[in-house]
Amino acid sequence: MINSQDIKNGTCIRLDGKLYFCIDFLHVKPGKGNTFMRTKLKDVVDGYVLERRFNIGEKLEDVRVERRPYQYLYKEGDDYIFMNQETFEQIPIAHDQINGVDYMKESEIVEVVTDASSDTVLFADVPTKVVLKVTYTEPGVKGDTATNATKPATVETGAEVRVPLFINEGENIEVDTRDGSYLGRVK
Repeated sequence: MINSQDIKNGTCIRLDGKLYFCIDFLHVKPGKGNTFMRTKLKDVVDGYVLERRFNIGEKLEDVRVERRPYQYLYKEGDDYIFMNQETFEQIPIAHDQINGVDYMKESEIVEVVTDASSDTVLFADVPTKVVLKVTYTEPGVKGDTATNATKPATVETGAEVRVPLFINEGENIEVDTRDGSYLGRVK
């Protein structure tokens, strides 16, 4: 159990039978009345964000989570098979439990978050920036660069990314896995 004033970004708590990660918090001390914590909590399973207010001194059930590096091996049906980098055990993780799954390639190292008490997988995070090779894109037309025009490009994982007109097939680009946006060209 933790006190509500101990909540920080990344703290995992159990609330109403569900697990939530704190993504934002604010200690509020109004001119009149008691102080309280205003938090934004993200549901581990559904991913929706809940705004919740806690009085100072309120007891909450905290969940101990462990973050470990796992290597993506292959896809089997709807599951993705990962290998623990320390014990070499292999575990399946469902498609909807992986953040940024469309930009994950084989042998990529991802961070798997597990509940330490029950050893169940909560979710897996692909690194926020990945380098991918462009496998197909239309050639850019010279003179079409008066504005920040973009075109669709297919990367080696099969995902589609909007890239500037000067990007050609075979080039490596950096992609943000949170929203699938183009970050830059990689030499």
